[in-house]
Amino acid sequence: MRVLALCLAAAAAMGAQACTTFEEDLNRSQKAFDQSEHERALAILRQLEGDQGRLSITDRAHYCYLRGMTDYRIGYRVESRHWLSLASAIEGATPGSLPPDYKQRMDKALKEMNEAVYAGGIAALANDATKGTKQDDVDPDTVRDSKDNQTTPDKGNKGGDSSGGDSTPPKQKPAKGDES
Repeated sequence: MRVLALCLAAAAAMGAQACTTFEEDLNRSQKAFDQSEHERALAILRQLEGDQGRLSITDRAHYCYLRGMTDYRIGYRVESRHWLSLASAIEGATPGSLPPDYKQRMDKALKEMNEAVYAGGIAALANDATKGTKQDDVDPDTVRDSKDNQTTPDKGNKGGDSSGGDSTPPKQKPAKGDES
């Protein structure tokens, strides 16, 4: 019985420590965001994404807001709209889960993106790959989200690998008469 109690106490301590780690990650991402290190903030937030369910409702609202605003500042507007909509839903269900200034910025960014979508469809939120093109030239089926082109910034190149990540060339299909 004593061993069981000891094991339960150890498990509870580890669980509490894990939550602290998630909160620390959220705080680190906030600090990176505040220092305009958006790529670093996004990397931390993406790593935390699978564990966001372990955060308190207030921290989850903060996570969604921070993820949305980070994506917004980088130019990943499709993702930004998704995460800010989640933050807005949490704030609607649990008023006060976001500070008033966060809510104001979130509402302004969502309004801008929603108006763009209502006027020009989802293609109006096209990410960097299609910026600078006229909306008539953008095919909604080819609009990529940031997950299609994930790159990892390295120390020598702050913008990351411009080749799209994997440097392995795509496999070529053999010509019709060349199937040996």
